[in-house]
Amino acid sequence: MSSADALPARAGGAALAPGWRLWKTGVAAAAVWAGVGGVTLGWPNVEVGFSSWGYTQEFGVATLALAALLLLVAVSGAEQARPVRALRRAGPWLLALAVAVGAWEIATAKLALLPSPFFAPPQSLIEVYVTDYKRLGDSLVNSLWLLANGFVLGAAAGFLTGVAIGWSRGLGYWVHPVLRFLGPVPSTALLPMAFFFFPSSWSAAVFLIALATWFPVTVLTWSGVAGVNRAYYDVARTMGANEWFLVLRVAIPAALPQVFVGLFMGLGASFSVLVAAEMMGVKSGLGWYLSWAQGWASYANMYGALFVMALVFSGLITLLFLGRDRLLAWQKGVVKW
Repeated sequence: MSSADALPARAGGAALAPGWRLWKTGVAAAAVWAGVGGVTLGWPNVEVGFSSWGYTQEFGVATLALAALLLLVAVSGAEQARPVRALRRAGPWLLALAVAVGAWEIATAKLALLPSPFFAPPQSLIEVYVTDYKRLGDSLVNSLWLLANGFVLGAAAGFLTGVAIGWSRGLGYWVHPVLRFLGPVPSTALLPMAFFFFPSSWSAAVFLIALATWFPVTVLTWSGVAGVNRAYYDVARTMGANEWFLVLRVAIPAALPQVFVGLFMGLGASFSVLVAAEMMGVKSGLGWYLSWAQGWASYANMYGALFVMALVFSGLITLLFLGRDRLLAWQKGVVKW
């Protein structure tokens, strides 16, 4: 919130109510969103070829409703509720988003400055989610299931490999060269081989996602275990700790910050492999949906899938960081997301 927003609003030289503050950024955002609604409803669409943009009225009404909600929050002066505080923090983004959506609407539906059907207006996304939600939802579920199998297998294998070579110098002597030679090879480069050796495209995709996750998790776990302060082991040994205790209760807990960095990198790598694998051979998934939409020149569907993909993948990384902050409360905030 800007300093101007924090000034008490006054009427007749006196504060309207104790602690009352007008949210000026919210008022500006409400005005712009109302303008977007007015443009959407009052300015006729330009029909290009066979493109007739549906759900224009619904989109205009939705923007006006959002403007009314922002105005209500802005003039209410309420700041205590958590949703209101989150909305106020997002004020500048809500304003910028309104400007961007308004420009998008004018450039596509109203003036047709961008070639159709490659660039669809915002209301086309509503049509996609209303009319094709079953296919899109099925693709999302299949993508999450494929991602979960590959990521869990790759993370488990990478964690075990990293702990093993970080603890045992003998094992590290043999595994380290293989890791350096094969690890940097992009998993997508192995798509033809994977589809040949595995019995189905689904199992090949799981293997490639697991491989993409395995490398960063292995390297970061290995670095974490190898970098543990030797004094920790000495103290544990003086108290009678055996080798298993040193690994499970000393090395692994001390390496967890590095492990989570590896999981973060592995999850990001698995997303790209997931989409590439689904485009190549899997019969359902977000990557398949993108390829299908492009083949039928349904670019609105493609944009709708991209928005879903961005929200879901960002949410998964956020969940990973929430788990990290809960497990490693003493390091909360060290790695930002």
